[in-house]
Amino acid sequence: MNLRDLPSVDELTRDERLVGQPPALAVEAARAALARAREEITAGHDPGDLVERALGELATARAPALRRALNATGVIVHTNLGRAPLPEAALERALEIGRGYSNLEYDLQAGGRGSRQDHVTGILRRLTNAEAALVVNNNAAAVMLALAALAEDREVLVSRGELIEIGDGFRIPEVLTRSGARLREVGTTNRTRAADYERAIGPETAVLLRVHQSNFRVVGFTEQPTVAELAAVAARHGLPLVDDLGSGVLVHLEGEPSARESLAAGSDLVCFSGDKLLGGPQAGIVVGRAELVERLRRHPLQRALRADKLTLAALEGTLSLYLEPERALREVPVLRMLNEPLEAVRGRAERLAGTVGGEVEETVGRVGGGALPLAELPSFACAVEESLAAPLREGEPPVVGVIRDGRLLLDCRTLTDVEADEVAAAVRAAR
Repeated sequence: MNLRDLPSVDELTRDERLVGQPPALAVEAARAALARAREEITAGHDPGDLVERALGELATARAPALRRALNATGVIVHTNLGRAPLPEAALERALEIGRGYSNLEYDLQAGGRGSRQDHVTGILRRLTNAEAALVVNNNAAAVMLALAALAEDREVLVSRGELIEIGDGFRIPEVLTRSGARLREVGTTNRTRAADYERAIGPETAVLLRVHQSNFRVVGFTEQPTVAELAAVAARHGLPLVDDLGSGVLVHLEGEPSARESLAAGSDLVCFSGDKLLGGPQAGIVVGRAELVERLRRHPLQRALRADKLTLAALEGTLSLYLEPERALREVPVLRMLNEPLEAVRGRAERLAGTVGGEVEETVGRVGGGALPLAELPSFACAVEESLAAPLREGEPPVVGVIRDGRLLLDCRTLTDVEADEVAAAVRAAR
């Protein structure tokens, strides 16, 4: 075929296989198919059936871009793969609320306007022992709102060792700046004491900020004040202490402080994420003193950062599981994967390897999501040929593993038994 042999867009869309398609989509698909055909003819190749190409373009246009994937990396809270998979209780609540109307901002008893924050405030107070709570769309937003409401045009004291960078290049100092507060660093990268805060407090100081080193650790010659020590300094000067926990947990997890513990130690406000170790939807949660939470709620920025009804429904469903801690350990996927016995993981890897002709390999999983950076989770993977990595990623559903030493490792700590069967089918299809 020569370039002059190519049909016009109008001619191509009149083909009977395209006639029943939505006109705008059909025209766009025909143009894309013809553009690709011109490239191939110029390169000396036959472009093939142009209508089939256009139908392929239509299928691509209709296919969802956000797709379910199988996580075979061994990283439990994998930021690139959507962080925490939601528990069934959260999915059920989101489906129930999302399929119709709800009392999102309607007080059913009073018969008038209500607040969307009321739906999760009670359960958060119960779980953290806080006076009040507020939910926004992520933890960076929670910190920014807290500082905007409490320290705009004034100083916020923070340790140099806590000026961290979170995912995709976002840095705590930049979040502070956007809040309208002025950052004042105290101490050094590796050693900061309560006395450093004490000396730095002046007439312009509005807030003491503590940022939990959730995604890194400084080891060696180090020192950081405890929450209780900082709370004592803040109380002496009549200043609020804001504790940014980052990941946030609601059960005991060695190395990760909980909001309840931070408040008990004297923090006035605590900020943490809903979609990391808590195991729920993306959200930023603020708990603490009622008077301070109310200042955040009344701040104009709160409306721009507030969570939507599906987030609140999924969060409420997740939090309800924590009313029974043993149930949360069973039904919150993140907690279940963190605590799954190694023998169960090994058994899954052996079954997968037996099905696809792979080899069982001992591996080390990670918590991920900027939490417990030094924690190593013993795990087992099914090792297959490296050449399968790309076709597995491009399959349906996509399977993402880890390439190591010339092989593709399919880590079974982050797969359920059902998902392992899907991976086996995907491997067979890819081959």
